Amino acid sequence: MKITKIKGDITTEIADSLKGSVAIDTEATGLQIPERDKLSLIQICDEKQNIFIIQPNKNNYKAPNLVSVLENDKILKIGHFLRFDKNALEYFLKCKLRNIFDTKIASKIVRTYTDSHGLKNLVQEFCNKSLDKRYGSSDWNKDIDDLSDKQLEYAANDVIYLHKIKIELEKMLLREKRMDLFKSCIAFLNTRVELDQKGFKQDIFEH
Repeated sequence: MKITKIKGDITTEIADSLKGSVAIDTEATGLQIPERDKLSLIQICDEKQNIFIIQPNKNNYKAPNLVSVLENDKILKIGHFLRFDKNALEYFLKCKLRNIFDTKIASKIVRTYTDSHGLKNLVQEFCNKSLDKRYGSSDWNKDIDDLSDKQLEYAANDVIYLHKIKIELEKMLLREKRMDLFKSCIAFLNTRVELDQKGFKQDIFEH
C-alpha cells in the first residue's frame, strides 16, 4: 500500500493523473457537519491503488486542484455513505461533487439478504479481508505528520477496496434489474445533502 501525505492541496500533476474513477472518503472532528464539526482529512485512491491522504488548509480550505477532480463529471467518485462525505466536501471546499457511486446505497438496494451494509461487511464479502476499525475514533484534526502509521492505514483502508466493491455491486444491480432505482437514489442525494445542511436531519417521508 503506497500512501502519499499531502498538506493543503494536491499538485496539478496528481490532479491530471486521476482519470476514470477514484475512491474517496473523509475524516472529520465529528459527525455534526456543518454546525459543529470540521473536515480533517480527505482520502483518495486511484485505479492503481495509489493513495493520497490530504489535510486541507483549515484557514480557508482552498484546494483548487482537488476541487477540479471532485467536480470533473468524467471522473467517477466512489464512496461509502457519501451523504456525509458529500456534505463535508461541498460545505468546506465550496464545490459540487459530481458523478458518484455510493456503495452503501447500492448495498441496501441489492443486498437484501442481509441488514449489514457497513464498509467492513462489504470488504469481508467481496474482498475477503477483515478491516480493523479500532482507529476510527481518532483525533484526525492534529497535524498529518503526527498521525501514526496505524491511523494512516485505517484511513487508507476506507478507500483501497472501494473499486472492487463497486464492480461487484454493479454486477448485482444489473442482474437484479435495480440499476435505475439506484441511479434515482443517487440523483436524490443532492437534495438529501441540502436537507442535512439546512437542519432537516430526520427522514422527511416518515409519518
